[in-house]
Amino acid sequence: MRKILLTASLLALAIASPAAFAHKEGDIIVRGGAATVDPQENSSRISTSATGKIDGTSAGVNSDTQLGLTGTYMITDHVGIELLAATPFNHDISVKGIDAALGTPAGTIDGSFADVKQLPPTLSLQYYPMEASSAFQPYVGAGLNYTIFFDDNLTGRQKANGFSNLDLDNSVGLAFQVGTDYMLTDNILVNAAVWYIDIDTTATADHSALGKVKVDVDVDPFVYMVGLGYKF
Repeated sequence: MRKILLTASLLALAIASPAAFAHKEGDIIVRGGAATVDPQENSSRISTSATGKIDGTSAGVNSDTQLGLTGTYMITDHVGIELLAATPFNHDISVKGIDAALGTPAGTIDGSFADVKQLPPTLSLQYYPMEASSAFQPYVGAGLNYTIFFDDNLTGRQKANGFSNLDLDNSVGLAFQVGTDYMLTDNILVNAAVWYIDIDTTATADHSALGKVKVDVDVDPFVYMVGLGYKF
C-alpha cells in the first residue's frame, strides 16, 4: 500500500509540475559567457622586397578569452538564426626563423612581433532536432563570418628594429558550430558551444632595409564558449 501511495504521489507531482518548455517559434534567446578564440594557424613563409620568400620562417597567433555574446531568433520550433558577437579579442603575433635566415643574432627579430585586436561577428542558421518541450536542446549551425582586425601595433623592439606600418586584412569565411542548451527554468538556461571559423589574413609591414614584409596566415580558430542564457 505504501508503494502504491508513493507512486500515486509522484505521478500527481509530475502532472502538477509545469513542463519546462524550451525553444519554440518566435522565441528570442540571448546567451553570454566566456569565449576563447584558439587559433589553429598555418602561415606562409615570410617574404620581403629585398629577399623574396625566406625559407624556414613563419608567423604565429596566440589565443585569447573575452566576453562572448549571442542572440538567436527562432524562426520555427527547430530552426533559428544566430548572431555571434564579443568584446574585442587581443592576440599576440610572433615570428620565427628570420634571425637564422638573415644571420642576425637570435632574438633580434624572432619572437613577439605585434599585437592586434579583432572582432568576429558571425551569422549562422541553426537546427534544433529536439521537440520544443525538451529541456535539453542540442543544435548545429553553419553561417558566414566577417573578422575585423584593428589596433594592430608593433612591439617597441620591432619598431627599434626598423619595422613600421603594420596592417592586417579583414577576412570573410564560413563558420560551423555545435552547441547545446539546457533549460534550468522556462527562461534561464546554461549553454556550451564550439565554432570552427575560416579566418584568413595577409599581414604587411615596412622595414627600413628589407622593404615590404608580407606573410599570409590561415588563422582558422576554434571558438569555445560556456555561459548562461535567457529566453524571452
